[in-house]
Amino acid sequence: MILNRYFLSVIQVMQVLVIYNFSILNFEVYAKMTSVARKILKEHIVEGAWEVGKEIGIKIDQTLTQDATGTMAYLQFEAMKVKRVTTELSVSYIDHNTLQSDFKNPDDHRYLMSIADKYGIKCSRPGNGICHQVNLERFARPGKTLIGSDSHTPTAGGMGQIAIGVGGLDIAIAMRGGSFHLKTPKIMGIKLTGKLQPFVAAKDVILEVLRRIGVKGGVGHILEYFGPGVKTLIVPERATITNMGAETGATTSVFPSDEITKQFLALEGREDQWIELPEGKDEDFDEIMEINLSELEPLIAKPHSPGNVVPLSELYGMKVDQVAIGSCTNSSLKDLWTVAQLLKGKKIARATVLGISPGSRQVVAELAKDGSLANFYAAGARMLENACGPCIGIGFAPKTNAVRLCTFNRNFFGRSGVKSANVYLVSPEVAVAAAIFGEVTDPRKLGDYPKFKMPESLEIDDSMILEPASVEKADEVEIIRGPNIAPLPDFFPLPDQFDHLSVVIKVEDDITTDHIMPAGAKILPLRSNLPLISMHVFEQIDEDFPNRALKAKEAGGGVVVGGSNYGQGSSREHAALAPMYLGIKAKLVKSYARIHKDNLVNFGILPLEFKNEEDYDKIKQGDILSIKNIIASLKEGKDIIVRNETQGFDIHSTYNLSERETDIIIAGGSLTYGS
Repeated sequence: MILNRYFLSVIQVMQVLVIYNFSILNFEVYAKMTSVARKILKEHIVEGAWEVGKEIGIKIDQTLTQDATGTMAYLQFEAMKVKRVTTELSVSYIDHNTLQSDFKNPDDHRYLMSIADKYGIKCSRPGNGICHQVNLERFARPGKTLIGSDSHTPTAGGMGQIAIGVGGLDIAIAMRGGSFHLKTPKIMGIKLTGKLQPFVAAKDVILEVLRRIGVKGGVGHILEYFGPGVKTLIVPERATITNMGAETGATTSVFPSDEITKQFLALEGREDQWIELPEGKDEDFDEIMEINLSELEPLIAKPHSPGNVVPLSELYGMKVDQVAIGSCTNSSLKDLWTVAQLLKGKKIARATVLGISPGSRQVVAELAKDGSLANFYAAGARMLENACGPCIGIGFAPKTNAVRLCTFNRNFFGRSGVKSANVYLVSPEVAVAAAIFGEVTDPRKLGDYPKFKMPESLEIDDSMILEPASVEKADEVEIIRGPNIAPLPDFFPLPDQFDHLSVVIKVEDDITTDHIMPAGAKILPLRSNLPLISMHVFEQIDEDFPNRALKAKEAGGGVVVGGSNYGQGSSREHAALAPMYLGIKAKLVKSYARIHKDNLVNFGILPLEFKNEEDYDKIKQGDILSIKNIIASLKEGKDIIVRNETQGFDIHSTYNLSERETDIIIAGGSLTYGS
């Protein structure tokens, strides 16, 4: 009988191996690892096997979009001719393009609402709050997978969820029922010990991570937090850390799901959605970083990179013109309650302006309930809408040559809406101290640190989250399209050669998607109109780029040459789609940021990388390049040879594409692949 049981168990194990295509060796190694990330991903793998660097496909439980990326994502979803989303939950948030200076944004909002109504998607109306804050409160679930068309989707990792920022087309594919593909990441364990001291915040934890590994050090990794220090952090603090982990280039960040997670869900009336996900142990991680929370001090990221981190004390005395508190990183009830208590009985400095962007209506309601909201007004702060606003250069721009301190996650050049501004990233505690004293200073000068406790109960009001029409009534819903919504362009298969490609622009390392496709009040309303928004590509650094690209398009097409970590930052797929519209056929860089490379593949732009980085220095803007035998090289995994016709030399390039990605590129993009 014992022998029979043994053979039965072997058969069951072999069945699992067949289902997941695991080798015995991979299974044995994998089975010993119990990190949160591996556990969730294991349960969701539908294609491939766990082998670092190799591609896997995972089932997606939830999706989110926001309005700056959502219009294009839903245009793509419509093109797929699907009757209804197949995910467990999909939510469309309207939180970016809320400045209504003409018809464009309101028209897009109506389009988004009607699309959600018809296809089975919940819709969070403008004014309800920032997508990541509302999602954390109402929908994030431990153990589930989430992809969002916003790079800060990993916010939900603070809830023990695998949440990944992607391009809008990946969202459309997931809503249709397709899997999401990614390179199997390494798991970097970040071991937290000790406890944060007064006036040192969760923001300082992620700034410390950035100080150590920079904006590229997380590429190819999931950052997973564990250790005794985890128990000292409530869910909103964990979410601050996972939110800004995106700035390291990491695939995502995640915390365990424990009793603290359960308490947060219970407060939101969602205790039944809790599952326990115990933290991993040292041996479960590919590498480990240890941070003693007790030893941390307030930190600050200097312009123009989240990775340019130094101790706050290095900048004491620097005059501050504007302070902005909010964004998806630091607009929780904990953050804003703390700021309100520190402002009580005080006034902001005469030469400093303070703006507050709450994360959600729920946060505002709680602040109003205990009188904290009145502290903001009494101190002289400007209360802004529950939206992204100044984080993306909308509604609260700094003055010329301003020094701005903000609690946001990015301080890229020009992102504030003013190119001459110098933007610094800090915690809410440091920000409010600067607003009161008018300069960068030690926040401990404010006195006793207010001790925040989560309220005993919350008033849950989901009235601004619209439920979709039933399946039976979906056909009656009319899609509302304003005149600013343009149809998708045509996509064509990749040719075997390019004979006359002009180097339209050559850029340096760490070019962000804000450089490529800026945000802001002028450009964001054009997100559903590709011909118009394309005329703003690279506007931050070269206003003539669109005109040169269109001229190159007439002659055969264009190439963008770049440095390392090209395309870091936002998930905005327009940074790939708009250059494609302008005739860019390939990009040749030292290395890519993950999401941008995925978006290039999705839209059929050849993502080449220098095999020898010194070749980067040889190429000049305006050089004419040719590329031959493209299809055969891709299929055989050979270097693609780029000929510099102007200077007369060859460049060997690589591409690091999976077989699936190769097929997509050859087909001309994901919309034509398999159609």
